[in-house]
Amino acid sequence: MASFSMEDFVGEGVLKEILPKLVDEGWDDVPTLKIMDSEDMDWTGMTRRQKDALEIRSYLHDRNLMQYADTLEASGKSLDELLNLSTLLLSTQFGMRRGHVARFSDRTSAFRVQMPSTHVLPARARSIKSARKTTDSDESSSTSSKSIQHMKSSVSTGPKHERSIEQSFSDIDVKEGHVFKGVVASQPAEPRLCGCVQPPPVVGEVVPYSSIEKISIQKLTPEYKVGMERLVNTKAPPMKASELWHDKPVILLCIRRPGCIMCRAEAHQLYTRKPIFEALGFQMIAVLHEHIESEVTYFWPHYWGGVVVLDRNMGFFEALGGGKLMKGKFITDFVFNPRSIANYKRAKAAGLDGNFKGEGQIKGGLFVIGRGKSGIIYQFVERNFGDWAPVSEVIQICSQLKDALPN
Repeated sequence: MASFSMEDFVGEGVLKEILPKLVDEGWDDVPTLKIMDSEDMDWTGMTRRQKDALEIRSYLHDRNLMQYADTLEASGKSLDELLNLSTLLLSTQFGMRRGHVARFSDRTSAFRVQMPSTHVLPARARSIKSARKTTDSDESSSTSSKSIQHMKSSVSTGPKHERSIEQSFSDIDVKEGHVFKGVVASQPAEPRLCGCVQPPPVVGEVVPYSSIEKISIQKLTPEYKVGMERLVNTKAPPMKASELWHDKPVILLCIRRPGCIMCRAEAHQLYTRKPIFEALGFQMIAVLHEHIESEVTYFWPHYWGGVVVLDRNMGFFEALGGGKLMKGKFITDFVFNPRSIANYKRAKAAGLDGNFKGEGQIKGGLFVIGRGKSGIIYQFVERNFGDWAPVSEVIQICSQLKDALPN
């Protein structure tokens, strides 16, 4: 399983030796570490073997094959050499199962997240600064001059929808105190059972800011860092939701059920982009509506390394439904819903697992909320079980918000 725990990621290999240095220079979480390029590795003083190890582990993490990381790294081969091995050798020498061999050999099944050239990665700047101090070099280096390909999204949006988002943010002269009108999005849905069951309606406008600012929430986990406790030891007191985005904008991912394979897949693919959202100045917080400690422990930091909060009264979930909870039934909304089945197959193909613990009928979604009282910028509704907010769309919204708001 592709955990976001740094200890699990580096394993018992050569990266464990330099873990303190990586943490000190800001490469202190898995998504940020995976975004390292060859120049970053040089700045941190990695050996050839350490570079190969990071490349192998990043590749395996993308494909949820981390159970083979220590063995493949210990072989002393580079990633290219391993990919050129025969199916028989991968199976006999490294104990790979047939399905895992196919996933490992398929270079198109996943891609490595890359920072857009317009964004500055904080850890990269710190590594360069540290290296300069060590070498007393007078050479200047600018991270903004790197030619980095713009990241691709695993979910594409149609031109019509993209234009509607751009229109919502075009020609905005945002001043302090501005309140955004916001954008509501959802995936399409078709009638089920030959039209006997109609898809649920979705709200057409974002909910008023006043309906979410006073929601009572409780912090269950902090943002994951190396060596920290897996859960908050002391029970955190309730707090108003508005405290979450008082000083910094936030992405709130409302999880239907942390044990659900589709919810885990959504959380995992979104948190993989943490370096991008961090460079844009956004926090990433997951919201649960029930607290099953064993489920929270397994969900964090395996599938999500950000803060996790509990919305016991389901205020955010009601807000997604325009004031009432959106619920779906297993038979009509999953078994006989082609889109939900496709979402399940997508998560299953990624190599994730799940369970049936907890309440799973209350649908979730995602909010992008501006700093202070600037309001809800974007609201995505889980219309079909397993719908994701398109990552490219969320990045676009956050990028435009960063450009629009005053510093």
